[in-house]
Amino acid sequence: MSEENVKKHRPIRCVVTSDKMQKSRVGTLERLVKHPRYGKFIRRTTKIMFHDENNISRLGDEVLIEQTRPLSSRKKFKLVEVTRKAVD
Repeated sequence: MSEENVKKHRPIRCVVTSDKMQKSRVGTLERLVKHPRYGKFIRRTTKIMFHDENNISRLGDEVLIEQTRPLSSRKKFKLVEVTRKAVD
């Protein structure tokens, strides 16, 4: 497959919630959804597992991840960069 046919995906910003695995991390994506009847905004979260080749992200870090080919049954994203380190 040539480089011009590869579709680039928009990076997603999430917070690392688990770093207990080797080369794998779990990030939490938070979004606001409006309640259909009452109109109040509700906070919804989605857990995303992503690949971290060099184990550079830590718990609480804000990271950019990008969709890629399936690496396992649950991992379909890879780490692009760590945007903000967690305060220790």
